[in-house]
Amino acid sequence: MSNKTNKQNENEDIKMGLTKKQRSWLYTGIFFVIVLILFIVNNTNGVPEQGPYPPNYQQSQADLLKLSDLKGKVVILDFWATWCPPCRKGIPDLVELKKEYKDKGVEIVGISLDAITRNGVTANDVGPFMKSYKINYPIVRGDQNVVYSYGNINSIPTTFVLDKEGKVIAKYEGLVPKETLVKNIKSILDNTYDAKKATPAPDFNLPIISAAK
Repeated sequence: MSNKTNKQNENEDIKMGLTKKQRSWLYTGIFFVIVLILFIVNNTNGVPEQGPYPPNYQQSQADLLKLSDLKGKVVILDFWATWCPPCRKGIPDLVELKKEYKDKGVEIVGISLDAITRNGVTANDVGPFMKSYKINYPIVRGDQNVVYSYGNINSIPTTFVLDKEGKVIAKYEGLVPKETLVKNIKSILDNTYDAKKATPAPDFNLPIISAAK
């Protein structure tokens, strides 16, 4: 009687040619395959969102600054962030340069990296910062594309000086003295710089940040 019962139990444990233990392994394997497929799908569809996008970051076409539109002017590009002490120290010099050279075909563009550094925690500080420091030149929101196209920007501030053809004649990592920028500007205006060593600056089209009201 006991042998007959054991045989019945064995028959019940075997289905589809598999033992109960083997079926358990099979179901577990199928479960993990499904989870893996869902993970791959969720991480390959679309592109990652950039952000955060504070309210004062405008996205309309009218509020975008395109670098190539400044061709014909001497341009100073300043990669910076509000949390960066050397950046804050250099802002007043840029404000003064704008005042001194605004009628001589010189433009300054600040490229804020607040939204893509330190998890974007200072992104909302840009507008109030602009008002506090009385920034008189355009500030745009930098993204990973512009950082990559300008050599990955290893430190901030990083400053580029562009001639009237939109070519880079100088690059500075760290705080750059105002006198150095003045020297670069004058060399372009006087056409005394070595234009053969200048390299084309990557174009960009970035949202302009409005100062806090």
